[in-house]
Amino acid sequence: MRRRTDHRSGWLIGLALILWIGAWNALSGESPADRAVPAGAKCPVCGMFVAKYPEWVALVVWADGTVHHFDGAKDLFRFLAQPERFAPGRDPATIGELYVTEYYGLKRIPARSAWYVTGSDVHGPMGHELIPLANEQEAREFTRDHAGREMLRFEQITPQVLSALETL
Repeated sequence: MRRRTDHRSGWLIGLALILWIGAWNALSGESPADRAVPAGAKCPVCGMFVAKYPEWVALVVWADGTVHHFDGAKDLFRFLAQPERFAPGRDPATIGELYVTEYYGLKRIPARSAWYVTGSDVHGPMGHELIPLANEQEAREFTRDHAGREMLRFEQITPQVLSALETL
């Protein structure tokens, strides 16, 4: 007698696990942005060990709780421009949260709400970097104090902006 396999049970178990992880994080009050970067975490774009540069960390948090760590906002945006290249088999629609480390307070903030300054005299681990700031006032102050060229919002950062960083 052949036993029929019901694939729905595996799917339901997976969904339950995802919901449990989300509930645990909500109850514990800890988000992925609050956690230390694992020592062996490598940037999926450049391969650099991210934990060596805590003041530059950026994160992609997937809906299933998986986290990709980056050595700066620039590589986070490179990843977002080509997620299929850097995370094969992952559905970009399942990207949940995005975080960057803001320059002055060194806290991880939502990447979509940050301001970014290009062309400044402050360099990250990979050279010229997008410098994340928590608000417009800090972005203006940073731009003035560090010879920044342009202040941008999340949706304004294009592959052309990233390419321009390489020519500075």
